[in-house]
Amino acid sequence: MATAPTIDSAALDTLSVNTIRFLAVDAVQKANSGHPGLPLGAAPMAYALWTRYLHHNPRSPRWHNRDRFILSAGHGSMLLYALLHLTGYDLSLDDLKLFRQYDSHTPGHPEYGEAGVETTTGPLGQGISNAVGFAWAEAFLAATFNRPGYNVVDHYTYVIASDGDLMEGVSSEASSLAGHLKLGKLIVLYDDNKVMLSNDTAAAFTEDVKARYTAYGWQVISVADGNNVEEVAQAIADAKRDTERPTLIDVRTIIGFGSPNKQGTNKAHGEPLGAEEVKLTKKALGWPEDAQFYVPGEALEHFRAAIDNGAKWEAEWNDLFKKYKAEHPDLAAQYEAAFSNKLPAGWDADLPATLQPAGSKATATRDANNVALNAIAKHIPTMIGGDADLSGSTKTLIAGQPLFSATNRTARNLQFGVREHAMGAIINGLTLHGGIIKPYTATFMPFSDYMRPPIRLACLMGIGPIFIFTHDSIGVGEDGPTHQPIEQLAALRAIPHITVLRPADANETVGAWKAAMEQTGPSVLVFTRQKLPIYAPDGVIEGVSRGAYIRAEAEGGTPDVLLLSTGSEVSLAMAARDELAKSGIKARVVSMPSWELFRRQDKSYRDQVLPPSITARVAIEAASPFGWHEWTGAHGTIIALDRFGASGPYETVYEHLGITSGAVVSAAKALLGK
Repeated sequence: MATAPTIDSAALDTLSVNTIRFLAVDAVQKANSGHPGLPLGAAPMAYALWTRYLHHNPRSPRWHNRDRFILSAGHGSMLLYALLHLTGYDLSLDDLKLFRQYDSHTPGHPEYGEAGVETTTGPLGQGISNAVGFAWAEAFLAATFNRPGYNVVDHYTYVIASDGDLMEGVSSEASSLAGHLKLGKLIVLYDDNKVMLSNDTAAAFTEDVKARYTAYGWQVISVADGNNVEEVAQAIADAKRDTERPTLIDVRTIIGFGSPNKQGTNKAHGEPLGAEEVKLTKKALGWPEDAQFYVPGEALEHFRAAIDNGAKWEAEWNDLFKKYKAEHPDLAAQYEAAFSNKLPAGWDADLPATLQPAGSKATATRDANNVALNAIAKHIPTMIGGDADLSGSTKTLIAGQPLFSATNRTARNLQFGVREHAMGAIINGLTLHGGIIKPYTATFMPFSDYMRPPIRLACLMGIGPIFIFTHDSIGVGEDGPTHQPIEQLAALRAIPHITVLRPADANETVGAWKAAMEQTGPSVLVFTRQKLPIYAPDGVIEGVSRGAYIRAEAEGGTPDVLLLSTGSEVSLAMAARDELAKSGIKARVVSMPSWELFRRQDKSYRDQVLPPSITARVAIEAASPFGWHEWTGAHGTIIALDRFGASGPYETVYEHLGITSGAVVSAAKALLGK
């Protein structure tokens, strides 16, 4: 255990706060890049939280019952890195000296996967919105697993957020939902410094933030002096006493505090102070002017008490869980399975290899999606998900389950309301928290644009939520071009590390769900509203898992032409194949539900499905043609859309926009000179 400090507590507080400040200032100055203003101003509030309230274990960063800390104002990353180093995480002083350098452990904005970093933050508003997901996960898991005397899930989610976070619309959506759900273990410290990067906040942001959060149903507490550690500490204590409401602590700070020529101005926000100003700032705050990356021994000893405290807290929890396991063995086994981050044995036991036989009644893939989802969810008790007020259309309700609410925290159906921006960010938080296996969201395909930032961040982090999009094409029909996605498929496919699956019928939908569940990264499932014909199920599950497969072989020998498609347009390719056969043209139909999975196959399989020697290729998809040349080659033809859709019965829209089997037949004949 650490020995008692040799200076009084107030002096130790000041010394420790300044240690945080100048580790940040020195790192930014050495990199000649970064944001020194936030760490200088927000260090006291971060210090109060980390040394007096934050339950964590630096030597066991993924301890299940730790408090979660999210620096939503990710531009101030050196604040977090300084805290992680000082409290004993696997982040050395040398790592701080490599701030913002290539392949370092201290990138410009916090990145998930580095020691002690809970989520990737940078795009403002995402971190605080992720935090709602963390708090939501804690509430669900606590209600699911805790029993009298055994609060095995019992922790807080803390956030430091900036003015910019609260300006972004995504945080408004998420905060509104957090208040509605009474997520009382969410505490946000608002770095209210009245300065943006380019100007004072008064130039663009004069609303009453405290009144807004009060209206959301939050407890709001004000701290007049952000340099007063005791005042901040008291505010956090008051916040924790109200478990019925999330809390916003409005902490009035001074950006770039201590910098004689830059504090309180936007000049302290997004650029190094400069060598001379660094010296002046150190002098103003009583710090050795020429010392760089200086960590006083008494401050380090004080911070490193987190190691012993964390070990004690985790040991106490382990002892509690051991007793819990003895008294509630089934629940404990379920808990351990949930936090293993692995699919449980038998998760796909009820997932049918054939959902519908060939030639059976046409079915919309959104309807087949509901069958597959429920077959999986019945075997994974902590698989939860929801929609943006569209469950009747997306077909994504878990059967027999009510909606999660402030009074029913074990329910597995989540209602996000019409809040796609927040829905994506929250689902990332649910995933990152741990214990929630494959959470999912659902909305209409054109509104994937609203969710692109969190989808991109999920890909960047390599986490595995499932994003479901229905109403996938001009097949939406009468709703018209605002609701008919065109460029969205290409836009989603362009994101690195994503897996997009657009199945062609009910049986491919089962395969798509199975493939999505088996991905370690994020998956996108794209389903139709209109009904689609059912084809032979043989080999479909394996074919979908490989991204593309021979849906129907050419009759009578080597194909003359390859017909490539995804989703609802596979049926057009199948009809074209039959029509071409009447003219003696042998056509192979290749269903390509996932380009990404197909790319991951070995070359021999790809060449088997798409023989390089067959250059006559026609692709058809009711979306942008962007990207299809990868599969059609320079000599192929792409039948797609370079315009927006139209309102009318979907069959009529397809016909007028040229997405037809006849167009495929004509294109194939033209390629073959017939």
